[in-house]
This record gives sequence, structure tokens and C-alpha cells, in this order.
Amino acid sequence: MECFVATLTGWVKRALIEPEFNFTLIGMEWLQPPDGPWMYVYFYAMSVCGLMIMFGYYYRMGVGLFTILWTLVYWMQKSHYNNHYYLLILLSLFMLIVPAHAYASRDAKRWNSVVSTTCPRWCITIFIVQLWIVFTFAAAHKLYPGWLNADFIAMNFLGKRNRWLIGPWLQKDWLQQLVIYGGILFDACIVYLLLWKKTRKAAFVLAIVFNLFNSLVFHIGIFPYLMIALMVFFFEPETIRRIFFKKKPIITTEKSLPSLTPSCIGLVALFVVYFAHQIYLPVRHHLYKGDVFYTEEGHRLAWRMMLRYKSGYTNYTVYSPQADSSWIVNPKQHLTAQQSASLPGHPDMIWQFARYLHKKYEKEGFGDVEIRAEAFVSLNKEPLVQLIDPEVDLAKMPWQPLKHSEWILSPDK
Repeated sequence: MECFVATLTGWVKRALIEPEFNFTLIGMEWLQPPDGPWMYVYFYAMSVCGLMIMFGYYYRMGVGLFTILWTLVYWMQKSHYNNHYYLLILLSLFMLIVPAHAYASRDAKRWNSVVSTTCPRWCITIFIVQLWIVFTFAAAHKLYPGWLNADFIAMNFLGKRNRWLIGPWLQKDWLQQLVIYGGILFDACIVYLLLWKKTRKAAFVLAIVFNLFNSLVFHIGIFPYLMIALMVFFFEPETIRRIFFKKKPIITTEKSLPSLTPSCIGLVALFVVYFAHQIYLPVRHHLYKGDVFYTEEGHRLAWRMMLRYKSGYTNYTVYSPQADSSWIVNPKQHLTAQQSASLPGHPDMIWQFARYLHKKYEKEGFGDVEIRAEAFVSLNKEPLVQLIDPEVDLAKMPWQPLKHSEWILSPDK
């Protein structure tokens, strides 16, 4: 449904069709959105996959195709980057391997048999561990001055003073303080509160209130409702059966350790590697020189959600030795409003656009031009600082994904 709605709200047009240049995943510049109406067809195909998943009709095919198509959309555009989009990819991968279609699905009825009335414990555990990683690092990343001193929250809430019903309250200092410290406590504790039976129901109610507040204030799509739905993994199977599957027979599970077969050992090893990587991604920014809030090196895929507001400006100086002339390029002449707003705070996008200009002017007959950037950025309410070394020809600089790029500047930590 969300994929279909994205075509109606104009998101597909703004994010993927209108841009003259798309900021793709670096190294995948060949991955461009289909022209014109084909991008809409692409999203309609994802909508069909969603229906296949919902009804359990050729479930594996539906979730597999959706995962591929949504991952490609995620890689096609970077100016609309969102942790929630990344989480959807991970959850889709989980749904691909768990037997979610084994009961009360069209597949089960089509095969004229109930495939299974239970699922292995690991199917539930992987979702819980993933949520623990998301919330734990979301809380840890909030422990920095820009969040604690309310800079980000105050700036974000200021633009929502006209929000229906709750708008005037968002300007209250006490509510902003509640959001600041309540957000940290919620993220840090919610998984533990849901795991403990004595606090589970209260935690579930708290999670509903928290996510509905986020939906009302921040308008972040399906994510709050997805988080509420994922709470089901914390409740006992019998509780879920009584609420949703009353006709399903009562299942008594034996509390015994599974036999250590080669397939079991392989599955455990696979998830150990996967979750180790999931823990590495949010802490990898410590391996890079500079402040991640400025350099962005190690920012993505790290659950650094709604932490800062960045603004600034970027201009490019193009010099053609062949024509012995230089000129200034304003990115706004080539980018959409959303892309122009994202560009100043993201060195990787500044580098990508420099490469785009290099190819553009080379094709126009200006030869091997030099591209330099004048880029300044402000973090929250802090003064503007220079983000890119203005003496560096970005067209000649290789991208270094595993180490700090010296041409990216930032204040000392």
C-alpha cells in the first residue's frame, strides 16, 4: 500500500523521475530510475508484491521480488536517505527466510494442507535482536550536545507550531525536555521492558503512544505503525493465538535444546556474522578521523536517527585548461529542491556532483576540466564551517569508503 501511495503523493516523481542527476550508491552510477511512466510501473509492481506477501499467495516469490525491487530503489537515490528505508530491507530479508506463509495463507490453502502450526524460536529471536540493535544505538547516538541541549528538537518543533491540536504544545520547554530525555530512555529501555513479562503490557501501551506521537509530529510514513506491529514478537505464542487465531489448536512447546545438526550450526554461524556486522556498522565512525556529524563517514546504516539539522551552501568552480577559462556553477541550476538542501551537509554527494560536472563538461567539449568546491555547513545552530578543501580538484580524487578522505574538513572532536 505504501508503494502505491508513494505514486499518488508525488514522492516517486520528486525523488526519482524529476531529478536531472540522481545520487546513487557510489559505484552504482549505472543504476538509474526507468524513464517516465516506467518508474510508476515499477512501484505498482512492488504494490502487487506487497499484496502477495499480505495474502501469502506465492509468498516466497512476492517477498523475494519486493526485497530486490525496494533495495534497488534504496540504491537509486541518496538525497532521500532514511534509516527506516534501510530497516525495511533488513526486515524483508528476514521475512524471506522465515516460514510466515505456513499457516492461514493462500499458499497453505492452495496446497490443501497446513504446512505448520508453529515456527522455530529463531524466527522470533532474529527480529528481537535486530530491534535491540536499532533501539540501543538510537539511544547511544542521542548522547551528544546537539540533542541534549535541545538544539535539534527546538529547530524541528519550530516549524511545526501550526500542527493540528499539538502544535502550540511543541513550543513548551517542558515538552521539549520530555522528548529529549524521554526519547533516550525509551530507545534504551523499550526492548528490555517488552522482554520482561511484568512490564510487557505497559511497555506495549507506551510504545503505541510514543510511535503515534512520532507519526503525528514528524510524518515519517509507515515506520511508527511498523514498529507497533513488530511488538508482536515479544508476546507469548499462546497470547497471540487467543487474540488472532482462536481456532488454531493450543501448542505446547518442549523446552529442550535443538540438536546440533550441520544445518543448525550453519544457521547460527550465519546470524553471528550478520549481527556482528550490524553492531560494527553503528560504531565504525570511530575508525575515521573527524567528527561524523560533519564528515558523514560512518553515518549511514548506523541508526543515527533524527539527530541533527544541517544547512549551508555549496558552489563549484570549474576550470578548463583547454579553453583557459573558469566559471562558477550553482548546484541549484541542476538539482531539485530536496537534492539542493541535502548537498551541503554530505561530502560524498558533493564529490558525486563534482564527478557529474566533470563528465558533463567533458562531453560538451571543454576537455579534462578541474572541479573545486566552496562548501560551508552549519550543524544545528552552530556557525558555518568549511567542509571541503577548496584547493582540491574533486574530479581527480578517488572515493575511499574504508578510510577518511583528507579533503573532507571538520572541527576537531
